[in-house]
Amino acid sequence: MAKGPHKIEYEVLEGWEKLPEGWSFTEVAGIGVDSKDRVYVFNRGDHPMIVFDKEGQFLSAWGEGVFTNPHGIFIDRTDHIWCADNFDHTVRKFTTSGELLMTLGDTENPSDTGFKLNESPVCCGAGPFNMVTNAAVGPDGDLFIADGYGNARVHRYSSDGSLKHSWGEPGSGPGEFNLPHAIAVDRSGRVFVADRENSRIQIFSSNGEYLKEWTWTNRPCDLFIDEQENLYIAELGWSVPIKKTKHFNMMGSAPIGHDPIARVTICDLDGKIQSRFGGPEPLLPGNFIQPHGIWADSRGDLYVGEVVKTGGAIEYFSPFPCHSFQKFIRSG
Repeated sequence: MAKGPHKIEYEVLEGWEKLPEGWSFTEVAGIGVDSKDRVYVFNRGDHPMIVFDKEGQFLSAWGEGVFTNPHGIFIDRTDHIWCADNFDHTVRKFTTSGELLMTLGDTENPSDTGFKLNESPVCCGAGPFNMVTNAAVGPDGDLFIADGYGNARVHRYSSDGSLKHSWGEPGSGPGEFNLPHAIAVDRSGRVFVADRENSRIQIFSSNGEYLKEWTWTNRPCDLFIDEQENLYIAELGWSVPIKKTKHFNMMGSAPIGHDPIARVTICDLDGKIQSRFGGPEPLLPGNFIQPHGIWADSRGDLYVGEVVKTGGAIEYFSPFPCHSFQKFIRSG
């Protein structure tokens, strides 16, 4: 059992997903659940979007030949699916069957932030996009996009795809970002940003006004807010040694007072923790290696995707197998 110290408890359910014979998840970057509790697994394999029913039966797959590097996914209240592809600098809007409805971003012309892969980090914030990371739709239908690896900004769009405004610069001060990796918006329009390499969550008004921050997170990687306004946080932690690069200012070790363990935290929107789990042995079921995507269904069951190839986990833990997808049944 994955027990948290507070109100909510989970049990890991192994083997829930029934993949077609010969299929596998290479690594799962994002997970979303629609209004019918169908589960969409956005993964970096031969079949980028794999869809299951609520019992784990395979339904369909789509996205082959569309994505270069799946990164983040958000499913809105009308069951439209927003997918961030950080290698081609786009956010795309799809139907549940994979019909493309809208594309934001220019695959050939990333914004000029001074960032160059393997050469130089982000020097300044700029327009959309440069290695965009994730998206979320607010209560008024506006789209908020975290533009992270090659930029340091949040962009707000109207529902028709018109850019309204942007905010953020590289740094560690209020309203500054060091890899805004995920984003969520609550019913009141507050915007929660996973500022991953500053190991914090910053909270803003819908107009980008800085409100406050939480610094108790361990490299927050993904965020999801459910109908009861619980906030689910996938925390990358430091279970796998960080590879230093010239272009990413990675936090190489846990700050003083932080637990290095990769974990999941669930809290209310005031930051009061409801549950937290994840142990020091990351390969065990119910623990985490590199949690990257998180979502809960209408029953409160939890789905967590992990990137085990990009971050070097497969090599680090070889020859032992690494899990890239886990389901948890809410038990309390």
